[in-house]
Amino acid sequence: MLITSLKTRLEVTDIPPAYFPASPQFSNYLTVWSSEVNPAASLLATTVISLGATLLVLVVATPAAYYVARFRFPGRLVFLLLVLCTQMLQPTVLAVGLFQEFRGWSGYAVWRALILINAAFNLSFAIWIMQAFFAGVPKEIDEAALIDGLGRLQTMFRISLPLVWPGIVTAIVFVFVNSWNEYAAALILVNAPDLQPLTVSMPRFLGLYIQDWQYLFTVALIAIVPVIILFALIEKRLIGGLTAGAVK
Repeated sequence: MLITSLKTRLEVTDIPPAYFPASPQFSNYLTVWSSEVNPAASLLATTVISLGATLLVLVVATPAAYYVARFRFPGRLVFLLLVLCTQMLQPTVLAVGLFQEFRGWSGYAVWRALILINAAFNLSFAIWIMQAFFAGVPKEIDEAALIDGLGRLQTMFRISLPLVWPGIVTAIVFVFVNSWNEYAAALILVNAPDLQPLTVSMPRFLGLYIQDWQYLFTVALIAIVPVIILFALIEKRLIGGLTAGAVK
């Protein structure tokens, strides 16, 4: 992808193909960034939607996963099964329903709609993975905190959460990447070019009559950079979560 983004249009379609460009075209990045498609606006839209969906999932999934892991209530297994079944549905399957539900949302409200949709479709996995980590923390630790005078919410935030950082990090990465790559719902709901996320606006860089593959690969490379940065930042948190424990 990097090599193709540095080629000219003719080099991309040369037969026989040349693996490396004769002269790297770093100007492709300037051309893309200053184009009418406006990749900066699309990158902003993707970032806002992905961060919003990830934050919403964490706010909802954390107490849900903690409660499921710590309490044996009637219908617990049925609840977990239903949560898992929602993971089988994808926005493409529910395209018509999603359009009917959110067709009246216009302007920046479509970002809120996509945040809700991405959070809903990723919530089940986050609950499943986080409840497994909460269940791995001995209940005696929570009981000791309750005896010392902490409330249930204080116990969850101050005692349990530091011990399940690997699960939280896993949920963050999964939800963020899925929201970053979401295409079907964004294609259906977002019509304004300046509000479209990268997954929807990216094909527009290819061109209508002339196929500028080098620009498409350039934008694709730009699109994966934030995800790589996320993994680089999350890795330290993951290691910190693995080494932290009840002994501390």
